[in-house]
Amino acid sequence: MLSKKLLRRSAITVASCAGVLAFSAAGLWELDRAFPPPLPAELAVSTEVQDRDGQLLRAFATPDGYWRLETRLDQVDKQFVDMLVTYEDKRFWDHEGVDVLALARAAGQFATSGHIVSGGSTLSMQLARLIEPRESRSLGSKIKQMLRAIQIERRLSKREILERYLTLAPYGGNLEGVRAASLAYFGKEPKRLTVSEAALLVALPQLPEKRRPDRNLQIAHAARDRVLTRMVSSGLLGEREAARAALDDVSGLRRTLPALAAHAAYAMLPKAVPGQPLQLTIRKSVQEGLEQVARDAATKLGPRLSVAMVLADARTGEILGEVGSANFFDASRSGWIDMTKIVRSPGSTLKPFIYGLAFEQGLVAQETLIDDSPVDFSGYRPKNFDMGYQGDVSIRQALQLSLNVPAIRVLDAVGPTRLMARFRQAGVSPVLPVNEAPGLAIGLGGVGITLRDLVQLYTGLANGGKTHTLHDGTEPANAERTSATILDNQANWQIIDILSGVKPPEGALQRGIAYKTGTSYGYRDAWSVGFDGRYVLGVWVGRPDAGAVPGLSGYVSAAPILFDGFVRSGLATVPLPGKPPGIFSPKREDLPVTLARFGAGSDGLVQATPTEPAPTIIFPPDGARVDLGTNSADASPLVLKLQGGRAPFRWLANGKPLTGIDRRRTATWQPDGAGYSTLTVIDAAGRAASVKVFVE
Repeated sequence: MLSKKLLRRSAITVASCAGVLAFSAAGLWELDRAFPPPLPAELAVSTEVQDRDGQLLRAFATPDGYWRLETRLDQVDKQFVDMLVTYEDKRFWDHEGVDVLALARAAGQFATSGHIVSGGSTLSMQLARLIEPRESRSLGSKIKQMLRAIQIERRLSKREILERYLTLAPYGGNLEGVRAASLAYFGKEPKRLTVSEAALLVALPQLPEKRRPDRNLQIAHAARDRVLTRMVSSGLLGEREAARAALDDVSGLRRTLPALAAHAAYAMLPKAVPGQPLQLTIRKSVQEGLEQVARDAATKLGPRLSVAMVLADARTGEILGEVGSANFFDASRSGWIDMTKIVRSPGSTLKPFIYGLAFEQGLVAQETLIDDSPVDFSGYRPKNFDMGYQGDVSIRQALQLSLNVPAIRVLDAVGPTRLMARFRQAGVSPVLPVNEAPGLAIGLGGVGITLRDLVQLYTGLANGGKTHTLHDGTEPANAERTSATILDNQANWQIIDILSGVKPPEGALQRGIAYKTGTSYGYRDAWSVGFDGRYVLGVWVGRPDAGAVPGLSGYVSAAPILFDGFVRSGLATVPLPGKPPGIFSPKREDLPVTLARFGAGSDGLVQATPTEPAPTIIFPPDGARVDLGTNSADASPLVLKLQGGRAPFRWLANGKPLTGIDRRRTATWQPDGAGYSTLTVIDAAGRAASVKVFVE
């Protein structure tokens, strides 16, 4: 009877205890729901602007003035994480927020010594203190941290807890998080830390102000050594490895965080989304090299002068480096103005496209003679830069020497309107004076263009005649990107061949690039644009206020920066495009009569300007030998060009008509094989012209 009563009482006791536990658990559950820890989905971190490979270009402080970079475990050295867990919370991966054994040890040490020997806080408890700073170091505050740690463990994974701690941990001053600390104290991301560096970063968050190496170097050094000693006793480091690490100096320097591509970075800010880095097409190593070149050059050039640079991949249009000014914060140079986007006079830098159109239309060959002497175009009298004249020069010499008069003679033949139309076709719209039509002055800089647009035009020269819209990531997501042909491949190669022969500036290394310089009227702008087989670099030098600079010139002021920029960009030189099939480039003595001299009149030679009413085949010239690669599987067609005549036109090859008739003055013919052929064109009036060529 007694045993039955005892059993009943025991059952009632167990049930009561279970009820109390259940009620307590329910109460704790409700309290947990009613008072959740302040765990925002996204931490308030610095806005980051990254390069194409995810490397930090520039960061912006948080609204409260802290450098706080979001940190993922894969961005941090694994050895550092192991050292941190071993030093701060060796059972981190096993407990549920509170390490009872660590608390018992800390309490026992305090009871026997009378002061705190070691703490019992887990990383979860420390995270609780970081997201909800305590008002005092009381027992109540510690208990609250413990409860918060348990709540945090229920909501976040161990990895997420560790990442938040690594983002929020204090490292002295306005540095928070291990990435900001590593960049400030070591000048690098914490992905690959030395043992000494990792030990210092483990030690700093306990007493960040007292142990700051830039303020208290000896204290920081001692704290680092204590961490190394603990790692040896815990078995994480060997004694010899720790001893070697202890010999490393602790730097007392606090560096500024990366601050590259200022203009592009600020332009990206409107796109900022909390917690998501912004990305540019820029390559960090290229940007660093160009910015250093710009700073050095501006120092040599003198006060108030600035430098802008754009380096782009001609195959994609991606901008790999862009410098809007020599120094963003230099007020004397108006450094805040992005001179890559300001419209200025391009000087002679558009001349290659004038000659390119002439090659395309068959008006000139490289050895065609052209007169460099005073000329009057209905009141417009162009003069050369040095005010002198060369007399008869070849087209190649005229472009390489950047002679003004020959360029305008050729522009008069090809037409300023056609040149501007080709620019617009390539996605570039140069700015003309208000209410003015394109005139001959555009050939010498009488038009406005930005450095970015100029580089975009030159991507065509580096890319077989096809341009790509430049972009760096700052553009709207729906911005149109186009590619267009600015010159046909054969004319494009002729220009490359000429510009690759321009002499480098004094002291510059020959890098296998082609380039052109330009100087605007009044010595206000100096330009240099160069390219290899893939990359285009444009340089502008001048005063942002458009003030005149006596002695400023493209060759003297901008070209050395161009060559230095290519070297210090770190990009390997890509060979210039090879000679395409079908190129016609005879020696001067082999030129046909129609190409011997440009713009002849009283001497009896055919005018190069298209004014002759009867049709004339201007390409290929009569008696020419043309290499089309007829023995290969990918033989090129021959481009046929004519002047004069009345449309439509019919072409014949060896007496056999080509398909259909055409109103255009160009056609193509695919020969059956090598040998002599006769090509004939007949216009609408029945007039005919023929040439005989040898196809190889």
